[in-house]
Amino acid sequence: MDRLSRLFQDLRDLFDLRWLEVKKEWQRGLPFGDYIVDRWDKASRLGFGDGCSIYDSSVVLGNVRVGCHTWIGPFTVLDGTGGLEIGDYCSISAGVQIYTHDTVSWAVSGGERQFEQAPVKIGSCTYIGPGVIIAKGVTIGSGCVIGANSFVNRSIPDHFKAWGTPARLIGPVEQSLRRAP
Repeated sequence: MDRLSRLFQDLRDLFDLRWLEVKKEWQRGLPFGDYIVDRWDKASRLGFGDGCSIYDSSVVLGNVRVGCHTWIGPFTVLDGTGGLEIGDYCSISAGVQIYTHDTVSWAVSGGERQFEQAPVKIGSCTYIGPGVIIAKGVTIGSGCVIGANSFVNRSIPDHFKAWGTPARLIGPVEQSLRRAP
Protein backbone atom coordinates (compact mmCIF):
# COMPACT_ATOMS: atom_id res chain seq x y z
CA MET A 1 0.00 0.00 0.00
CA ASP A 2 1.47 3.39 -0.94
CA ARG A 3 1.83 6.20 1.63
CA LEU A 4 -1.25 8.12 0.52
CA SER A 5 -3.47 5.05 0.60
CA ARG A 6 -2.13 4.17 4.06
CA LEU A 7 -2.78 7.70 5.30
CA PHE A 8 -6.39 7.56 4.07
CA GLN A 9 -6.86 4.18 5.74
CA ASP A 10 -5.41 5.55 9.00
CA LEU A 11 -7.79 8.52 8.82
CA ARG A 12 -10.75 6.21 8.23
CA ASP A 13 -9.67 4.07 11.19
CA LEU A 14 -9.33 7.17 13.38
CA PHE A 15 -12.75 8.39 12.26
CA ASP A 16 -14.33 5.00 13.05
CA LEU A 17 -12.76 4.92 16.52
CA ARG A 18 -13.74 8.51 17.38
CA TRP A 19 -17.24 8.00 15.92
CA LEU A 20 -17.87 5.12 18.32
CA GLU A 21 -16.42 6.99 21.33
CA VAL A 22 -18.45 10.16 20.72
CA LYS A 23 -21.62 8.28 19.82
CA LYS A 24 -21.40 6.24 23.02
CA GLU A 25 -20.64 9.15 25.36
CA TRP A 26 -22.56 12.03 23.76
CA GLN A 27 -25.10 10.40 21.36
CA ARG A 28 -24.08 12.61 18.45
CA GLY A 29 -22.47 12.57 15.03
CA LEU A 30 -20.06 15.35 14.08
CA PRO A 31 -18.15 16.66 11.06
CA PHE A 32 -14.79 14.91 10.69
CA GLY A 33 -12.70 17.81 12.03
CA ASP A 34 -14.70 17.94 15.25
CA TYR A 35 -13.65 14.36 16.03
CA ILE A 36 -9.96 15.18 15.97
CA VAL A 37 -9.74 18.85 17.02
CA ASP A 38 -10.15 19.62 20.71
CA ARG A 39 -12.59 22.55 21.07
CA TRP A 40 -10.84 23.97 24.14
CA ASP A 41 -7.41 23.72 22.50
CA LYS A 42 -8.67 25.53 19.39
CA ALA A 43 -10.06 28.33 21.58
CA SER A 44 -6.75 28.59 23.41
CA ARG A 45 -4.78 28.70 20.14
CA LEU A 46 -7.03 31.55 18.99
CA GLY A 47 -6.21 33.45 22.18
CA PHE A 48 -9.70 33.21 23.67
CA GLY A 49 -10.16 33.37 27.45
CA ASP A 50 -9.90 30.48 29.90
CA GLY A 51 -12.59 27.85 29.65
CA CYS A 52 -13.75 28.80 26.14
CA SER A 53 -14.55 26.25 23.48
CA ILE A 54 -15.14 26.58 19.74
CA TYR A 55 -15.95 23.83 17.25
CA ASP A 56 -13.57 23.06 14.40
CA SER A 57 -16.42 23.71 11.93
CA SER A 58 -16.44 27.38 13.01
CA VAL A 59 -14.74 30.03 10.87
CA VAL A 60 -12.78 32.81 12.62
CA LEU A 61 -11.50 35.79 10.62
CA GLY A 62 -9.54 38.85 11.70
CA ASN A 63 -9.41 40.38 15.17
CA VAL A 64 -11.71 38.32 17.41
CA ARG A 65 -11.44 38.64 21.20
CA VAL A 66 -13.43 36.35 23.46
CA GLY A 67 -13.62 36.48 27.26
CA CYS A 68 -13.66 33.50 29.63
CA HIS A 69 -16.01 30.50 29.72
CA THR A 70 -17.77 31.29 26.44
CA TRP A 71 -19.16 28.44 24.33
CA ILE A 72 -19.16 28.88 20.55
CA GLY A 73 -21.23 26.29 18.74
CA PRO A 74 -20.69 24.51 15.45
CA PHE A 75 -20.97 26.10 12.00
CA THR A 76 -20.52 29.66 13.25
CA VAL A 77 -18.84 32.57 11.45
CA LEU A 78 -16.95 35.08 13.59
CA ASP A 79 -15.83 37.90 11.28
CA GLY A 80 -13.43 40.13 13.16
CA THR A 81 -12.07 42.04 10.15
CA GLY A 82 -13.61 45.19 11.67
CA GLY A 83 -13.04 44.09 15.29
CA LEU A 84 -15.19 41.64 17.26
CA GLU A 85 -15.37 41.38 21.04
CA ILE A 86 -17.41 38.76 22.92
CA GLY A 87 -17.62 38.81 26.73
CA ASP A 88 -17.47 36.14 29.45
CA TYR A 89 -20.01 33.35 29.94
CA CYS A 90 -21.69 33.79 26.56
CA SER A 91 -23.39 31.11 24.54
CA ILE A 92 -23.07 31.56 20.78
CA SER A 93 -25.36 28.90 19.33
CA ALA A 94 -24.98 26.77 16.21
CA GLY A 95 -25.06 28.58 12.89
CA VAL A 96 -24.61 32.10 14.29
CA GLN A 97 -22.96 34.55 11.88
CA ILE A 98 -21.39 37.74 13.22
CA TYR A 99 -20.14 40.23 10.63
CA THR A 100 -17.97 43.32 11.13
CA HIS A 101 -17.78 44.21 7.47
CA ASP A 102 -19.87 44.10 4.33
CA THR A 103 -19.24 44.53 0.63
CA VAL A 104 -22.58 46.12 -0.33
CA SER A 105 -21.17 49.52 -1.40
CA TRP A 106 -18.24 47.86 -3.13
CA ALA A 107 -20.54 45.56 -5.12
CA VAL A 108 -23.18 48.08 -6.18
CA SER A 109 -20.54 50.67 -7.10
CA GLY A 110 -18.78 48.22 -9.38
CA GLY A 111 -15.75 48.20 -7.09
CA GLU A 112 -15.39 52.00 -6.91
CA ARG A 113 -16.21 52.14 -3.19
CA GLN A 114 -14.40 50.30 -0.39
CA PHE A 115 -15.68 47.53 1.86
CA GLU A 116 -17.35 48.97 4.96
CA GLN A 117 -16.24 47.93 8.45
CA ALA A 118 -17.55 48.59 11.95
CA PRO A 119 -16.83 46.69 15.16
CA VAL A 120 -19.29 44.41 16.94
CA LYS A 121 -19.36 44.00 20.71
CA ILE A 122 -21.29 41.41 22.71
CA GLY A 123 -21.35 41.86 26.48
CA SER A 124 -20.98 39.12 29.09
CA CYS A 125 -23.61 36.58 30.13
CA THR A 126 -25.44 36.82 26.80
CA TYR A 127 -27.21 34.08 24.86
CA ILE A 128 -27.29 34.24 21.04
CA GLY A 129 -29.79 31.71 19.65
CA PRO A 130 -29.27 29.36 16.71
CA GLY A 131 -29.08 30.89 13.24
CA VAL A 132 -28.80 34.51 14.39
CA ILE A 133 -27.09 36.96 12.04
CA ILE A 134 -25.49 40.06 13.57
CA ALA A 135 -24.61 42.97 11.26
CA LYS A 136 -21.56 45.23 11.48
CA GLY A 137 -21.57 48.06 13.99
CA VAL A 138 -23.94 46.41 16.48
CA THR A 139 -23.45 46.31 20.25
CA ILE A 140 -25.38 43.71 22.23
CA GLY A 141 -25.30 44.39 25.95
CA SER A 142 -24.60 42.08 28.87
CA GLY A 143 -27.28 39.70 30.09
CA CYS A 144 -29.17 39.68 26.79
CA VAL A 145 -31.13 36.94 25.03
CA ILE A 146 -31.31 37.03 21.22
CA GLY A 147 -33.92 34.65 19.81
CA ALA A 148 -33.24 32.04 17.15
CA ASN A 149 -33.04 33.08 13.48
CA SER A 150 -33.04 36.80 14.29
CA PHE A 151 -31.30 39.44 12.20
CA VAL A 152 -29.72 41.98 14.55
CA ASN A 153 -28.99 45.23 12.71
CA ARG A 154 -29.24 47.66 15.64
CA SER A 155 -27.81 47.71 19.14
CA ILE A 156 -29.52 45.99 22.07
CA PRO A 157 -29.20 47.42 25.62
CA ASP A 158 -28.12 45.38 28.66
CA HIS A 159 -30.58 42.83 30.05
CA PHE A 160 -33.03 42.83 27.16
CA LYS A 161 -34.58 40.09 25.05
CA ALA A 162 -34.82 40.69 21.33
CA TRP A 163 -35.84 38.63 18.35
CA GLY A 164 -37.24 38.79 14.84
CA THR A 165 -36.10 40.00 11.45
CA PRO A 166 -35.08 42.68 12.02
CA ALA A 167 -34.69 42.01 15.74
CA ARG A 168 -36.82 44.15 18.01
CA LEU A 169 -36.84 44.55 21.78
CA ILE A 170 -39.32 42.19 23.43
CA GLY A 171 -38.74 43.15 27.06
CA PRO A 172 -36.29 42.85 29.91
CA VAL A 173 -34.60 39.60 30.87
CA GLU A 174 -36.19 38.48 34.13
CA GLN A 175 -34.26 39.64 37.20
CA SER A 176 -34.22 36.08 38.61
CA LEU A 177 -32.20 34.88 35.61
CA ARG A 178 -29.49 37.53 35.85
CA ARG A 179 -26.07 36.81 37.25
CA ALA A 180 -25.37 38.44 40.59
CA PRO A 181 -23.05 41.46 40.34
